[in-house]
Amino acid sequence: MTRDGARSVLRRVGTSLRGSGGLHPEHVVYLTGALATTALALTGDKRIQYATKTTLGPALAARVVRERRAGAIDGVDMTLLLVGLAGATVGDVFMVDADDDERLRRGASAFGVMQSAYGQYLRQHGAKPKLKSALVGGGSAAAGAALLHWRMPQVASTLSGYSLALGATATLAADPGLAPGASRIADVVRPDGADTRTWLGAGGMLFTASDAAIVGRRMFLRGAAARRLAEAFVIASYGAAHVMLVEGMLALRRR
Repeated sequence: MTRDGARSVLRRVGTSLRGSGGLHPEHVVYLTGALATTALALTGDKRIQYATKTTLGPALAARVVRERRAGAIDGVDMTLLLVGLAGATVGDVFMVDADDDERLRRGASAFGVMQSAYGQYLRQHGAKPKLKSALVGGGSAAAGAALLHWRMPQVASTLSGYSLALGATATLAADPGLAPGASRIADVVRPDGADTRTWLGAGGMLFTASDAAIVGRRMFLRGAAARRLAEAFVIASYGAAHVMLVEGMLALRRR
């Protein structure tokens, strides 16, 4: 992956937000922070990442508050999303140095709070797990847990628990019923820049890929250059996935 390749996903999300007429100042802060953190990952400098990466959750929180003030979501929705974003922000701080086992465990625990809040939000808006998605998610979680207990037993229990929470959220986000009438490919909703509800399924899958890359980087990569590229992918894909999930959830209406 090249430097431009690591950041292209984030740029596409920004372009989609502009195209849908929904680019707000908090999006600019978010995308700037995500792009800066991705660039810093490529240099290996973690110190400044503590400043850039911790802008992400608060920027999305400002987006949630904007929608609440506009009457687009209710107080319960806002609370669930803000709880999730608080967990994400705490997790972001710990995950700046995911090579440290204790920080990795704490980061995964904080992200588990985020995924639990997002899963509850999706359920309240009518999301239902589909058998095919649940089987794929469950099989992936089981395989991941087995690999973790084999290669990284010191963090396996915590990461396996987080994997279940993430899998549940991704399965709910993949429910085609959340974006009725949307185009599908093999029963998977195709993202459409004009309807952010269609971003949910892709956001869940990208989140899963990003978190899998954290573990894969720890397990299999040894060279400094390869590890930096992998970390850049983790941050870029996480940044894109998170804004896709939040924007998709904000566009939902109770059913």
